[in-house]
Amino acid sequence: MIERVGISLDSKLLKQFDKLIGGKGYSNRSEAVRDLIREKLIEQEWAAPEGETVATVLLVYEHETMELSQKLTRLEHEEFHCIVSSMHVHMDHENCLELLVLRGPGRRIQKLGERLISTRGVKQGRFIPGTMGSRL
Repeated sequence: MIERVGISLDSKLLKQFDKLIGGKGYSNRSEAVRDLIREKLIEQEWAAPEGETVATVLLVYEHETMELSQKLTRLEHEEFHCIVSSMHVHMDHENCLELLVLRGPGRRIQKLGERLISTRGVKQGRFIPGTMGSRL
C-alpha cells in the first residue's frame, strides 16, 4: 500500500537535492526519499546490539605481496562461519580483487571486515553494511 505524504523544504535545499538525485539517475523524488529512509533504517538495524546482519567486503591487493593471499585465506578460515560467499578475480598480472559476503552479528562481521581491510598489503578495502531486509 502506498501512502502519499507532503514535506516542506527550503528552496535552496530542494535544488541541491534535485541536483544530487538527478546525478544519481533517480527518475523522481519519491524513490530518492524512500532510499534515504531505507538507509537510515539499515543504520538503525546495525546499531542494535543483537541480531543477524549482512555486509560485503571488497579487497584489492597484489597477490605477490609478502604471502598476503595466505594471510587473507587464514583470516577467512578462522571466521568461515561468517563468510557466506567469496569471489576472487584476477585483475591483471599482479592485482587481485576479492569480494566477500558476510553474515552474522553486526559487530562480529564488522570486526572481521576491518581485520581483512587492515591486513598489510591490501591496496583498497571497503566494508559495506547491508540488511537482512526483514525490517524494510
